[in-house]
Amino acid sequence: MQKKQVEKQQLNLVKNDSWLEPFEAAIEGRRQRVLDKKAELTGKGKTSLSDFATGYMYYGLHHTDKGWTFREWAPNATAIYLVGEFNNWEERPEYALKPKKNGVWEINLKENALKHGNLYKMMVHWNGGQGERIPAWVRRVVQDPVTRLFSAQVWSPEVPYVFKKKKFKPNTSPLLIYECHVGMGQDAEKVGTYAEFRENVLPRVVADGYNCIQIMAIQEHPYYGSFGYHVSNFFASSSRCGTPEELKELIDAAHQQGIAVIMDIVHSHAVKNVLEGIGNIAGDPCQYFLQGDRREHPAWDSLCFDYGKNEVLHFLLSNCKYWMEEFHFDGFRFDGVTSMLYYSHGLGQAFGGYADYYNGGQDDDAIVYLTLANELIHEINPNAITIAEEVSGMPGLAAKIEDGGYGFDYRMAMNVPDYWIKTIKELKDEDWKPSSMFWEVTNRRKDEKTISYAESHDQALVGDKTIIFRLVDADMYWHFKIGDETERAHRGIALHKLIRLLTCSTINGGYLNFMGNEFGHPEWIDFPREGNGWSHKYARRQWNLVDNPELCFHYLGDFDKAMTHLMTGTKNIQNSPIVEIWHNDPDQVLAYRRKDLIFVFNFSPTKSFTDYGMLVPAGSYDVVLDSDDPKFGGNGLNDDTVRHFTQYDALYRKAKKEWLRLYLPARTALVLRKVKE
Repeated sequence: MQKKQVEKQQLNLVKNDSWLEPFEAAIEGRRQRVLDKKAELTGKGKTSLSDFATGYMYYGLHHTDKGWTFREWAPNATAIYLVGEFNNWEERPEYALKPKKNGVWEINLKENALKHGNLYKMMVHWNGGQGERIPAWVRRVVQDPVTRLFSAQVWSPEVPYVFKKKKFKPNTSPLLIYECHVGMGQDAEKVGTYAEFRENVLPRVVADGYNCIQIMAIQEHPYYGSFGYHVSNFFASSSRCGTPEELKELIDAAHQQGIAVIMDIVHSHAVKNVLEGIGNIAGDPCQYFLQGDRREHPAWDSLCFDYGKNEVLHFLLSNCKYWMEEFHFDGFRFDGVTSMLYYSHGLGQAFGGYADYYNGGQDDDAIVYLTLANELIHEINPNAITIAEEVSGMPGLAAKIEDGGYGFDYRMAMNVPDYWIKTIKELKDEDWKPSSMFWEVTNRRKDEKTISYAESHDQALVGDKTIIFRLVDADMYWHFKIGDETERAHRGIALHKLIRLLTCSTINGGYLNFMGNEFGHPEWIDFPREGNGWSHKYARRQWNLVDNPELCFHYLGDFDKAMTHLMTGTKNIQNSPIVEIWHNDPDQVLAYRRKDLIFVFNFSPTKSFTDYGMLVPAGSYDVVLDSDDPKFGGNGLNDDTVRHFTQYDALYRKAKKEWLRLYLPARTALVLRKVKE
């Protein structure tokens, strides 16, 4: 009786993984810290987290019925003035803020004091210094095309955007994510806009079968080449790509076409820039950030938030709510979670066992923030999507908060692309082992959903290589015209399809693809910088390649489209068990079953098999996807119109299984669907 009582109180995270039992006290301790902090922030439940996360409604510049109100939290300031086009950038008494309680400064101005489009900044004074600053809670920042300096901009359009789609529920059965960057979303050598993305790229996403876009580089950042990861202005959408209204219109258009929109949010660090960012708003470099050596990230040349300060929690939690409420984002992919979780930022640290996750090297303040952020996001929208980019394997990251987890809906399966890179780099084709592949793509915690991917933007950046580039190399440039393919080109096309199909078909949550990788985009990503003459040549997507029927790129694009439509056409496939039917490493053959689908792969570069038999549920099967189909650049060695019937074997009568015999050409994959009798 006593044993049952103890088991009843045990956290589900530990129940689901007995190896965590020695660390249950630490897990419970973290959970209790979250509860304590939540009680502190909400007045012991008198308000909600959503009520707490309303800083953006209070701070910053607001157009009211009486005129304008501006507030800033700057406890170290001795004086603050608004300066801008409206007062010739001069410190004038009528634009001086007044100190309030708890380090808050405020000014109320008449209607005619400011107007939409005015540029402005704060002139902040503190003991021993002064300087121009952009407000921390600013919603619009623009860059001067000549001086390259950034300024805040009054944003209060006469006709603000009104969303047409009032309610939206993401389709997550399964979640198919198209990771994208608006600025590099066009074919032209320039910075693309929200409007151009809505008109030109969004229709491709819809046609290609994806049901979610994950947009990078939304939060304003001074250096375009940072890919949006060195954020300066957390509440401002990047003005390079257009106005806030145009971003809202893009999100609204996506929702109208059934596409969820999540944001690549950066709360793991901030840009060091003083003039553009929040690194030193009022003479206190640690107002938002950690003290001493912990203030600067040793690898990213950026600043680390002090998650132990309630004001920082207010800032970041309000930021989550702002993007959801004001722009209707459906959720977030949190960047750099590993860096947040550990005092070491995970740098040079091996995670060889569970003790490494509970050895005192974890930043409990950051863990509390991440857990509260997930609770807040789902309080605002129960259907919201949260994803953690995390490499250490911290248990419970995507488990429910009440179970002892951190509350993310998904975690990135970052082992999978690393595995494919290692396989391509280090193994000969004849040494690729299906048993190893299957284990890698299915190796995950049972109680946590993942986002699987063969490659993301990380593999497309300068310094790394995409799968197709590793497989085909320079032949992409010279031998990707149909009829002129080399053996290397044929190999690359075949393996690209197999790798992506194996990765996508074994998901337990969702699948991600980076914009252009679906058709094997040949160029790496290199943003304009001094080293390349500030060129946009490699900071774009060459859609003309996949649109050209004479080039092999369209083979890969068409296969990807067929693959995603197969997945979405098999409802809730991500929740179905993956039943291995057969693997044979010498033959390099793998087969498994999900719902009524059977996936069969032959990775051998040279061996084709006739009447290759495997035991499957008795019945008849139709081919629904064939990587060797000529429309996907294959040889068409199978007649896919033929229905396949299983053959009876008395030995397997009780198991209701029979032999399915197939022709398996070298380097091909087949997907068959059981015919409903």
